[in-house]
Amino acid sequence: MSAELDELTVNYEEEGRLVRKELERVFLSKGAWATVLFRYQELDPKTENYRAPKAMIVRFRKVKGVYRKQTSFNFSSPKQALAIAEILQKWFANAPESEVESEEEHAS
Repeated sequence: MSAELDELTVNYEEEGRLVRKELERVFLSKGAWATVLFRYQELDPKTENYRAPKAMIVRFRKVKGVYRKQTSFNFSSPKQALAIAEILQKWFANAPESEVESEEEHAS
């Protein structure tokens, strides 16, 4: 749990070992409800090496001054992530500029 947006992370430790390492994060929306796209790696317990990067979208809600995870979506593979990106591009590539601007203002 975090009080500030900059503190939100997907880093995760077990017994002092970083088993999920955040590589990058992008805030898609901010405010009482924050949506964050994370790129991360998980530690392979057999080899002790980090696996190929994955992505996750997490939705946080600020309650009593603290952000709490509400829901998340893990991309199962790079293929799935790229398929979703391609579909979204098709759906919204020709969206009226006024719709795009209003969403950008919401994310700020």
